[in-house]
Amino acid sequence: MNALTVFHVAAGSLALASGAFALALRKGKRRHTWAGRTFVAAMLAMVVTASILRGSPGATIFVGYFVLTSWWAIRRPVVRADRYDAIGFAAALLLATGFIVHGFEVISNPTSRTEDQPGVQFTSAAIMLLAAGFDLRLLLRRELSALGRITRHLCRMCFAFFIATGSFFLGQQDEMPAAVRGSPVLFVLAFAPFGFLVFWLVRVRFAGAFRRIAQRSDAQSPMRRPNSPRYSTR
Repeated sequence: MNALTVFHVAAGSLALASGAFALALRKGKRRHTWAGRTFVAAMLAMVVTASILRGSPGATIFVGYFVLTSWWAIRRPVVRADRYDAIGFAAALLLATGFIVHGFEVISNPTSRTEDQPGVQFTSAAIMLLAAGFDLRLLLRRELSALGRITRHLCRMCFAFFIATGSFFLGQQDEMPAAVRGSPVLFVLAFAPFGFLVFWLVRVRFAGAFRRIAQRSDAQSPMRRPNSPRYSTR
């Protein structure tokens, strides 16, 4: 292993650890912020070194797009479309076009590598077109609501984290002990970011509604005394 490979492995390990902490920690707090920043830096370092080692710059742009657009969405208190969002939209369209063109090239060259198979290319193109559609929606609407801002951050960051977990737990099984290769546990760990995504989306979208229901129920409770602070006329 040369120095670049060691750095790549270290960056990937740091991305896995910091991503797990960022998902588990309470959102908006300092520890979550630092874990998120570490994850962004580690993911960018991992994909850049991977593109150098494997000669695939498209993967760097693919992962970097989701990491950076997710980070850019959450670092602003109010998301208003700007030139960076326009650049992201253009990058998504260009990358989708590149995946489609490369997919047809692979069809005419059956001896291509496994990761270059048409299904992989066209799936990647579909993902990028979907992301570009949401970018276009932001550009047309000019602004995201607070809920839309958090949703954009969660979806894109969890997908980026899935790339890391999938690459490690599924893509590196040849390097693992024979006893764990093909284990369902590896698939659970690889797809865990989507489980966390669903959990946090539900919590973010419905926490306010649950809180209002609880407050309404509390206000209507006969055990609530009229002279309590909730009923104060001051």
